[in-house]
Amino acid sequence: MINYNNSEFLLSAAGSGQFLRGGGFPTIAIAGRSNVGKSSVINSLVRRKNFARTSAQPGKTAHVNYFKVDETFYLADLPGYGYAKVSKSEKERWARLMESFFAESGLITAGILIVDARHKPTGDDVTMCNWFKGTGVPLLAVANKLDKLKKSEIEPNLKRIEDTLNLVLTQLLPYSAETNYNRDKLEESIAGLLQTA
Repeated sequence: MINYNNSEFLLSAAGSGQFLRGGGFPTIAIAGRSNVGKSSVINSLVRRKNFARTSAQPGKTAHVNYFKVDETFYLADLPGYGYAKVSKSEKERWARLMESFFAESGLITAGILIVDARHKPTGDDVTMCNWFKGTGVPLLAVANKLDKLKKSEIEPNLKRIEDTLNLVLTQLLPYSAETNYNRDKLEESIAGLLQTA
């Protein structure tokens, strides 16, 4: 059993020279659009309110932030994408950082993509999903903000996400960082990712 409470921040990588290589632990990369609640999902998982900083201003995670979880695996928190108010040069810097991250094989063992349960995935979500698929690592898609949906909306929304992202062999997990709904299943899924990797 992984003790998620036993998690620590390691480093913030601003460029490819600072990416964690080796280190003896598998690395799970977690990605999501700005404002999708990625930091909240991480905080929900590690049971700490401000572990991964949530920002009132989306687009604030401009680096790859590495955490070590219970001496078991690294969690690489990728910068949020798709936020309109970020400058063109900042978007270009983000694109270069992500391209170098995904171009280098062996940097990640598995991926988690956070999407918004309420909406059809954006073009950026599809691009990020394809980047993960391109690495060949196992991928888990997490549909956050489930608490914002009516019961009747859940199934059609999840189907739309699956179809848009073409999640044939990828598990889609409905989730709420707000209520911690399915946190146990997220933990099980991560354990599965670490086993198959």
